[in-house]
Amino acid sequence: MVIFENAESIVVTRMKRKQLVRDLKMEGLARMEDAARTEEDFKVVVKQWNHLDKNAERRKRDHEIGRASEEMLHWDRVGENDEKGRMKEGLDTVIGRPLEHPWWRQQIRGDFIDIIYDNAGDMWQLIEDQDISDPVKSLTNKQKQVLFFSAVRLCSSAQIGCYQDKTDRAVRKLLAAALGSIREKLAALIREQLETECPHMTLAKREFLLWHDNQKAALDSGKGE
Repeated sequence: MVIFENAESIVVTRMKRKQLVRDLKMEGLARMEDAARTEEDFKVVVKQWNHLDKNAERRKRDHEIGRASEEMLHWDRVGENDEKGRMKEGLDTVIGRPLEHPWWRQQIRGDFIDIIYDNAGDMWQLIEDQDISDPVKSLTNKQKQVLFFSAVRLCSSAQIGCYQDKTDRAVRKLLAAALGSIREKLAALIREQLETECPHMTLAKREFLLWHDNQKAALDSGKGE
């Protein structure tokens, strides 16, 4: 019992030290930010923030699933002349190699959120930004299915059509409708934030709105011709 108590106290002490170091670094960065006056000073501050963001993203990547470098579906040819191939029976779920895949490590430590919501109907639960998760949630079931296989499972339109017994054109039409619905609602929300001078307005949102308006203007001009 004494051994376990000592081990627990050591762990707590280490955690407190790490937290103290993090707090000191953030305090130092805040002071550096307040003291910045010249362009060179601000460049140093931005460099420090970028360094912290990269470290945070690196830590998050170890706990994410569904990256583009991983094979998410298994396809097999029905016959010799079959170029598309079909999903192998019994392999329609994501199963990584034991202990080498974040999917397994999450299960071992009891983190089942990514696994529970790893489906077309509930994938919106895994989107942190509510401005995006709400439009995804409001899609039709068919649009959710196509978006899930395309964005999460990284399937081509031909593979999705083969799995759902649809034509490649029908799949692309569904996907375009889903993305169009999401973008239209997101653009309307960003315009509202611009009008109210929302403090959380980012450059990425402004660039998206500009791109969306340009795309819509080009489409309208094409219809007019």
